[in-house]
Amino acid sequence: KALDKSVAEATDQRMAENAEFKELMASDTAAKELLGFAKNRLNKFYNPKLYKALAKQELSAEDRIVVNNGGTPPPTEAPGGIADTGIAALVQVSAHSQLGENADAAPAPPPATWDAYTTKSEENTGVVAMIDLLIKDLDKEMTEAETSEKDAQTDYNALMSDAAEKRATDAKALTEKSSAKADTDAALQGHGDAKKAAIAELMATEKYAQSLHSECDWLVQYYDVRKTARSEEIESLHRAKAVLSGADFALVQKQARTFLARRL
Repeated sequence: KALDKSVAEATDQRMAENAEFKELMASDTAAKELLGFAKNRLNKFYNPKLYKALAKQELSAEDRIVVNNGGTPPPTEAPGGIADTGIAALVQVSAHSQLGENADAAPAPPPATWDAYTTKSEENTGVVAMIDLLIKDLDKEMTEAETSEKDAQTDYNALMSDAAEKRATDAKALTEKSSAKADTDAALQGHGDAKKAAIAELMATEKYAQSLHSECDWLVQYYDVRKTARSEEIESLHRAKAVLSGADFALVQKQARTFLARRL
C-alpha cells in the first residue's frame, strides 16, 4: 500500500509538472511568434531586405479556373488571433478574476503616449535588438524548461522502474511465503493426525495396563487362598496315590485316635 501510494503521488506530481511545462512552452512559443511578427513588421518599414512576406493564399482548382477566366479571387480570411496575426492570445485566469471584481469600476485613464513619431534608424535598431533579446530570453527559458522536463521524466521513469522491480520482488516473496505457509499447514495437519494416532495408542496401552493391574491385584489378593487350595489338592493327590498303592488310611486314623485318648 505504501508503494502504491508513493507511485500515485509521483504520477500526480509528474502530470502536474508536465501540464505546467506544456503550458509554459505554448505561452513562450506564442510570445516568440508575436515578437517575430512584430520584428518582421518593423523590418518591412525600416529594413525591407530582412522583411519576409506572408505566404500567398493557395487557390483551389475551381478558384484558379475562375481567376484564369478573368474572375475575382475569393477574399482572404483574416488570420485571427492577436491583431489578426494568427497568433493565439495568451489568457491568464487571474485576469478574468480581476475583470470580474472590477467590472463595475470606472475605467482607468489611457496610458501616456510617446511624442510625435520620428523615423530614426537608431531607434528602430534598438527596438529590434530589444525584441531579439526578448526572443533570446524566451529561447533560454524554453531550453531550461525542456531540460528540466527531460530530467523530471527521466527521474520518474527510474522511479517507476524501481517500483516495478520492488513490486516484482514483493510478489516473488509473497509467492514463496505462500508456498512455505502451505507446506507448514500440510506438516501441521500431518503432525495433528500423528498426535491423534499416538493419543489413541496411549489410551489403548493405558487400558491394557489397567487390565493387567487388575489381574495382578486379584492374584495378590487371593494368593494365600490359592496356595492353601493348591497344597490341599497336592495332599489329596498323594493320598489318592497311596490308596491306589494299597495303604489303609482308616487303620492309621484308628491308631491315632487311641494314642490321643491315652494321652488325655
